[in-house]
Amino acid sequence: MKMHSMEVGRITAAQRLERLPVCGYHRWLFLVIALAFFFDNIDLATMTFVLGSIKTEFALSNVQAGLIGSASFVGMAIGAIGSGMAADRFGRKPVFQISMVVWGVGSVLCATASGPVELGAFRLLLGIGMGMELPLAQTLLSEFIPTHRRGKYLALMDGNWPLAFICAGLLSYVVLANHGWRMLFALEAIPALFLFVIRRYVPESPRWLESQGRYEAADAVVGAVEASVMRRLRLTSLPEVAPNAPESQREARGLRVIWSDGYRRRTLVVGALWFFALLGFYGLNTWLGALQQAAGIVVTQSVLFTVYISLGGIPGFLVAAWSVERLGRKLTCVGTLVGGACATYAFGQVLLAGAPQWSIYATGASMQFFAFGMWAVLYAYTPELFPSRARATGCGYASFCGRVGALLGPTLVGAIVTWSTSDAVFLFGAICFGIAALCVWRYGVETKGVQLETVSG
Repeated sequence: MKMHSMEVGRITAAQRLERLPVCGYHRWLFLVIALAFFFDNIDLATMTFVLGSIKTEFALSNVQAGLIGSASFVGMAIGAIGSGMAADRFGRKPVFQISMVVWGVGSVLCATASGPVELGAFRLLLGIGMGMELPLAQTLLSEFIPTHRRGKYLALMDGNWPLAFICAGLLSYVVLANHGWRMLFALEAIPALFLFVIRRYVPESPRWLESQGRYEAADAVVGAVEASVMRRLRLTSLPEVAPNAPESQREARGLRVIWSDGYRRRTLVVGALWFFALLGFYGLNTWLGALQQAAGIVVTQSVLFTVYISLGGIPGFLVAAWSVERLGRKLTCVGTLVGGACATYAFGQVLLAGAPQWSIYATGASMQFFAFGMWAVLYAYTPELFPSRARATGCGYASFCGRVGALLGPTLVGAIVTWSTSDAVFLFGAICFGIAALCVWRYGVETKGVQLETVSG
């Protein structure tokens, strides 16, 4: 059952995609994109587990180690803003594939670094690839999944971040016990070959194609999706197309759109949200292993501790995936941030007070419960705020702001560890989460249950 958008009263790709029942096709597309996202996240999480070893090998000060930890976030900031604009200009799929090549090459080079300066440069390149890929994954998925399941699937995609964090920790535990951090980076370059799966199974976004006036190409993609859905569900017809207001096809795109009068407030709010959320998260988590090692805990034990408390992130993202569709994006976002602020401060107090081990694990797991729930909401909420002609740019801008916070976080925490007390680190993280929550509560908009074309005006 193939309808041509140019022939049947300008039925849009969005209308045709929205009426489709969610089935195995959507779940397969989700799995492929989420796996690429997962491999990227493993690389990103690894620095938490190897920063202490790198600091020891190169005899770095706390501030120098913090700069190494921040290098990849500089690259991610560059990659995020660049890939967003490129994807809105040239398409989601080609830029997505290029990102995987860049981070694969960067990971291989990290394994060959002979000194801290080289390592910092290679981490920057690796970060560019990671920064390119992350906003594109959420943009692509958001443009294929129908409204009534969009929040859930986006939240579940980012839910693989705690799984990637745990896998990175377990891989670090095994590799560091027998080899070194260089071997870890070499192994983590292998999944870049997954780009061939992306090339084979992920189509270009028909919403983006229509925003470029490429109606026949959009029609072909949607027709293939419709045929797959009908075949999988054994349908002879599809539900009727529901009316909706099509997006503006004005020539303004990218940065001009997100900073226009209609979107400027959203742009400022989502930028502040990502900046403060990631400032607190990475400021703390990048240093978590090194802080434990400084207290006399051996490398492998500190790695396992971080893995154990990260298990709390699994129910965290599952609850968030449920909550964004039941309670809404805004309330879930504020709730995870406020909960994260309280749990982070409590964890710091318990850890530094030498409390019983069970209470340290409990508060640590609680901290990760809210932190990883927060991640799930960020990736569900952000792409819903911008139109197709600027969605990747908007997601890239948000990620750029977050990476600026992420690159400042490890360096600031390194300075705090050097010139202040350790409990100030946890207070710093709690304050960052609190500021992000206040921004969303006061100025954020709700997007639950609203089609992308409607919510983005």
